[in-house]
Amino acid sequence: MLKAFYPKRIADSPYVIDFDNLYKEGYRGIIFDIDNTLVEHGADASPRAIELIAHLQKIGFKVCLISNNNEERVIRFNKDINVKYIHNANKPAKKSFIRATKLMDTSIKNTVFIGDQLFTDIFGTNRIGMMSYFVKPIGPKEEIQIVFKRKLERIVLKHYRRDLKRGKIK
Repeated sequence: MLKAFYPKRIADSPYVIDFDNLYKEGYRGIIFDIDNTLVEHGADASPRAIELIAHLQKIGFKVCLISNNNEERVIRFNKDINVKYIHNANKPAKKSFIRATKLMDTSIKNTVFIGDQLFTDIFGTNRIGMMSYFVKPIGPKEEIQIVFKRKLERIVLKHYRRDLKRGKIK
């Protein structure tokens, strides 16, 4: 049951992922969550985030943002990045992940999602069979409902690491 929340891969941050290698593996689309994935909750796009997106586009990736936030928040973050986006995504619903691939003209099989929450980001991608990276949240500031979910995530991650060590997942 917990496997529905297991990420395909884990990284400390989106800023340490080897995107050149992902491109060599055949991936062509990257979907990002925004808050606590690329920047601290509520922050505008940082120079680091802008540079990362520019690098991905230079490699040849198409990029899309998916957020459960309202449109004003996503537009504000995206103003210096200028990529496709979906606001009020209702993650973990499948619809927004599929829509993002259509916006980028990619497929579920050649797109990677990167996010910081198991129960919305990773569960949503697992439901459609998309590659996922789970990253540590960037900032300490989180809404109360997310603080509660983080406690549950620790339980899932404990089982994930145990199953990984035992060779039950690859």
